[in-house]
Amino acid sequence: MTALIQTQIRNATGHIILDRPKALNSLSLAMVRDLTHILLDWRDNAVVKTVIIRGSTEKAFCAGGDIRFFHQAGGSTPRGGSAALDDFFTEEYALNHLIHFYPKPWIAVMDGIVMGGGMGLAQSGPQNRLRIVTERTKMAMPEVNIGLFPDVGGSYFLSRTPGELGTYLGVSGEMIGAADALYAGLADVFLPGSALAGLEDLLDQFSGSDVRAAIRAYAAPFASLCDPAGSKLAQQQASIDMHFRFASVTQIADSLAGDDSAFAQATLATMQKRSPLMMAVTLRQLRLGAAQDLAGCLRMERTMVRHAFTQGEVLEGIRAVVIDKDNQPRWQPAGLEDVTQEMVDGYFTPVWPDHAHPLRHLIDQ
Repeated sequence: MTALIQTQIRNATGHIILDRPKALNSLSLAMVRDLTHILLDWRDNAVVKTVIIRGSTEKAFCAGGDIRFFHQAGGSTPRGGSAALDDFFTEEYALNHLIHFYPKPWIAVMDGIVMGGGMGLAQSGPQNRLRIVTERTKMAMPEVNIGLFPDVGGSYFLSRTPGELGTYLGVSGEMIGAADALYAGLADVFLPGSALAGLEDLLDQFSGSDVRAAIRAYAAPFASLCDPAGSKLAQQQASIDMHFRFASVTQIADSLAGDDSAFAQATLATMQKRSPLMMAVTLRQLRLGAAQDLAGCLRMERTMVRHAFTQGEVLEGIRAVVIDKDNQPRWQPAGLEDVTQEMVDGYFTPVWPDHAHPLRHLIDQ
């Protein structure tokens, strides 16, 4: 194990702490491997009945994958080819699948920033999961801001949010808070940060058969502090559904441009900063993901991410946001009007024959 993943078993609960605070608990390949090792070990360990995962700092649960590593590895070889990158994405997506079908309750404390790979850790596992948000939760799938697309199963969980909320979140990359997350079905319960210590006490003393029900009961008195019905997404649901129902990002942008409401204009302004190509790729990804199971979505995303680093938009996005920090990415192409169907289709062209796909062994259970 690396020093970046802390574990402990107490009262039949396996505790996982992501402990890379200076990088907002962003995931390295070593961390992905550690998490996979831990979960495989605990899956067959009769002592462990429940697993809870959280970050070591209230600033972040997990800010995603280590994008500095992405830039270094992707930019160090011709056309973005890198064995280290291949290993990272193959193993991260396999971890997402493992969590999704984990046979024991999976509790994710999404306190602070939850983005990208952090969402992959939290959103997987609909049968046994419980996703907790706090007043500090800042949730997003902001990949279009760095020239990428919402991966780690984003094809699956974003496309299954109410109406066009997932399309809005994926194409715009906007950040939401706790009430929005609850409204969108991307979280289950709210706890104020001050109540998280009590959650630890609850787990240390729990002796019943349904830990998720016990946590819901513990959270119930705090529900009035975070009203999903009053969230921004709830208030803008009709507008989002109207503007983001279209088959192309150009149509979405035109629809927003024709709406003089503050929300529509702010959304359009945000989209004008994103990668035009990757917004178009994301839209197609989400439409395709709605009709696929998780394994199919992850295999599709694995193909897409290989093309992403070969094409290079993501390397430019990371350069602008994280490396040089000039926030002036030189997107190629620069405008939606220059994005062609051929460019978008290229991201979905098979890289491997089916029998050789690196995630060919994933089977939804």
